[in-house]
Amino acid sequence: MPFEWSIGWRYTRAGRAGRRNTFISFISLVSMLGIALGVAALIIVLSVMNGFQNEVSDRMLKAIPHIQLMNDNGDAIADWQALATKARQIEPGIRAAAPYTETQSLLAHGDGVRGAVVRGVDPAEEGGITDLAAELQHEGVLQKLQPGSWNIVLGAELARTLDVTVGDQVTVIAPGAQVTPAGALPRLKSFNVVGVFSVGHYEYDSALALAALDDTAKLYRTGGATGVQLKLADVHDARAAANRLAVGLGNGLRVQDWTRTNAAWYDAVQIEKTMMAIILTLIVAVAAFNLVSTLVMTVTDKQADIAILRTLGASPRSIMLIFMVQGASSGIAGTVGGVVFGLLVAYNIPSIVPFIEHLLHTTFLPAQVYLIDHMPSDPQLSDLVPICLWALFFAFIATLYPSWSASRVRPAEALRYE
Repeated sequence: MPFEWSIGWRYTRAGRAGRRNTFISFISLVSMLGIALGVAALIIVLSVMNGFQNEVSDRMLKAIPHIQLMNDNGDAIADWQALATKARQIEPGIRAAAPYTETQSLLAHGDGVRGAVVRGVDPAEEGGITDLAAELQHEGVLQKLQPGSWNIVLGAELARTLDVTVGDQVTVIAPGAQVTPAGALPRLKSFNVVGVFSVGHYEYDSALALAALDDTAKLYRTGGATGVQLKLADVHDARAAANRLAVGLGNGLRVQDWTRTNAAWYDAVQIEKTMMAIILTLIVAVAAFNLVSTLVMTVTDKQADIAILRTLGASPRSIMLIFMVQGASSGIAGTVGGVVFGLLVAYNIPSIVPFIEHLLHTTFLPAQVYLIDHMPSDPQLSDLVPICLWALFFAFIATLYPSWSASRVRPAEALRYE
């Protein structure tokens, strides 16, 4: 081992003798703990945000397709099978395709009226698009949405709001009016409630209804399916796949992936995660720059040692490297400790949070507000690597000035009063 590394490591471990050296060691320990806590906080917060994003996304994707293809003018798709075949030629990652219609409507039962999206689906094809449809198909509910049956399946919260159960009837009021000799009358139709579903996402449980495609096409006078739903093998490739399809399918078609359909939520989560990462990274930076004060005091305390090393032939570069090794060692120790502690907490968040809630008799995540009732956590390597690199970078930068000052010490002046 080069002597610079050996001495630098010795300085990192030394300082137990003497009041001044003990104080320097205490400041050094505080610096390492500051880095460790900053790194741990960054890991824990980003892990919780990843878990929250994944949990909500999974529930959201239970009810919506990965990609939707629609005509720009909103007209019906003339041949949805041909469009799906062309899409598969452009994007081999497509696993399933199904036609659909989707229209904002009013649902009424008794004195209750509620706005909802009525999605017309093909029972034979819809099962391969979403997990919700697959569950309904397994339960035998989806098969009840046959053409001409005028059956409908409601979200659990929507059914609760309208005070309906399976076997009741709801009236669907279509947008627009029907012109008759007696004047303009609303278009409405009674549907039989044959099922209730819950995906665990309030937006869809409270404002989504499924009916047979042919029935919705007649009610809304669309002339058939107004779009094609696609399911991909890799949901995280949806945005890139949608861009490729938009180029390959040409003009006249609108291609939307699930991240654009829910752009407000998706972009808000991404921005929030980025801002939290920046804020907590600054905390790590502040903790890392505490090393400056530690090294400055060490350099002042070790001036005689520096002078002796210089008289023995050590170059200014070697002196600078000694103190850079000391500072970097503290930074590495703090970063490793922070990663270990952060991962330990992040992986046990599902157990730690309920314990704290029970201890404080409170609830951190009310389901009606945050969509989920537990604290998820998902540590990801893509977050850990930048966190470690930034912490080490700040620690390294913090060592430069004190180390450079140590290399400028003049042996004669340092030893004058020794």
